[in-house]
Amino acid sequence: MDILQIKDLNFTYPDCGNKILDHVSFNIRSGDFVVVCGETGCGKSTLLRMLKKELIPVGERTGSIYYNNILLDDLKDEISACEIGFVMQKPENQIVTDKVWHELSFGLENMGLPSTVIRRRVSEMSSYFGIGDWFNKEVSELSGGQKQLLNLASIMVMQPKVLILDEPTSQLDPIAAVDFIATLQKLNRELSLTILLVEHRLEEVFPIADRVLILEKGKVVNYNTPVKVAGMLRKNERMMYAMPSAVRLFHKFDMNTKCPITVKEGRSFIDENFTKEIKELQRKQPIIPKEIVLQFKDVWFRYHKDAQDILKGTTFSVFQNEIYCILGGNASGKTTMLGVAAGIYRSYSGTIKLFGQKISSFKNGTLYKNNLALLPQDAATVFVGNTLEEDLYEMSNDNISFPFEINGLLKKHPYDLSGGEQQLCALAKVLLQKPRILLLDEPTKGIDAIAKQGIIKILNNLKRMGLTIIIVTHDVEFAASCADRCALFFDGDIVSSDVPELFFAENNFYTTAANRMTRYLYEKIVTIEDAIDICSINRKL
Repeated sequence: MDILQIKDLNFTYPDCGNKILDHVSFNIRSGDFVVVCGETGCGKSTLLRMLKKELIPVGERTGSIYYNNILLDDLKDEISACEIGFVMQKPENQIVTDKVWHELSFGLENMGLPSTVIRRRVSEMSSYFGIGDWFNKEVSELSGGQKQLLNLASIMVMQPKVLILDEPTSQLDPIAAVDFIATLQKLNRELSLTILLVEHRLEEVFPIADRVLILEKGKVVNYNTPVKVAGMLRKNERMMYAMPSAVRLFHKFDMNTKCPITVKEGRSFIDENFTKEIKELQRKQPIIPKEIVLQFKDVWFRYHKDAQDILKGTTFSVFQNEIYCILGGNASGKTTMLGVAAGIYRSYSGTIKLFGQKISSFKNGTLYKNNLALLPQDAATVFVGNTLEEDLYEMSNDNISFPFEINGLLKKHPYDLSGGEQQLCALAKVLLQKPRILLLDEPTKGIDAIAKQGIIKILNNLKRMGLTIIIVTHDVEFAASCADRCALFFDGDIVSSDVPELFFAENNFYTTAANRMTRYLYEKIVTIEDAIDICSINRKL
């Protein structure tokens, strides 16, 4: 039985000539797990909001949406609120109370349920999600992963029939993301919950989906099982970037076999079709520059006197003209460390040097004049103007040029841009400071695989222009593709750093799908390009 029916749906935002959704039609069966993917700005988030009555955006809309054969516009408010759950990309935008247990009970209280029922449901859901240890905590004390899990639990306690999620893992570290997706799979399998998920991390969700829907410029171009979608994408080179590593590897070789979609299937595909004569790729030895441009030495920081230390003797060095990626768990202190490096926070012990000078010696804003710039995790916070053009010219009246194209976005309000477009435009704005060191906090958050390739090209261009780039990221695939060195941040300090092929080679979780797929078959393979190269060398005649 179909629980959702979307028929010839069209939508255009006010003062926008192009349709964001263009004749979209598809059905979702009760109990299905559906993954929606596509390029940044193709209409994925808009489509999800169309399915939740309370979140339908303002604009020109035609077509029909039915929930259990009832027109969505005619659906009673209480049914829409209780039976269609929605988890947003940013957990902070959805949490409305101060304590964890308040958040869990908030929806049930608004439903007017008896206190005995509320206590029973909240207790059961807390146990199911393992929230007991932080049940009485302030929400502000939770990590990003805990906040997103709380969001999910506070929706599930209302016992919805449909769960809609808009990139829920975009702010989670690799381990927390895998755990979150495993929870969704469990809910789908054990409760027959219908799930509609927009996600850019397809490595984990693609194999567990019942159906995959691909949007391209607001149109549905494919809606089928994961295996069939994977097999039909050979000619769609742009969408191929978003596919799991096993799928991308398969399509590089013309073989008459079933397309693998998981790491396990990908390893079997390699084992059956390629020799193991050459185990390792020949690589040029990296040239590590000798000049240190940023140095932390035994740095300690806490937010206030009675708080716990966030940085605990943090010590590391970044060399001139390198891309240095820092990975680590949620709430491990990575963003705080960037804030200290940028002079936003002041450490109470230790030494921080920028170009050989103590950071405290940069007075009267000189730190940000041709020295250092920070792009924060929430790119939208850098915008203050009514148009992007106004925002950029606020920073500089000179002839503005960038190592990437954004001219078509200049007349738009920054908040009308997609997540990926905001990231690019925010980067354009901070580059107007003409920094020598660029600090980036989660620059690939919320952007698709194609846009991510564009970010990598931009960073390499900036590096060629002489910039040193320090990146905090949860995206291991991105770090493996662009970093000169990768580092792991744990318990307030950098515990390990090395070139990507050594850094990722022996990790189980902080590593790439290509590495997990080729491990024990080949050595030091960390990107899908590495995997394709080593398989090409070992292809059976």
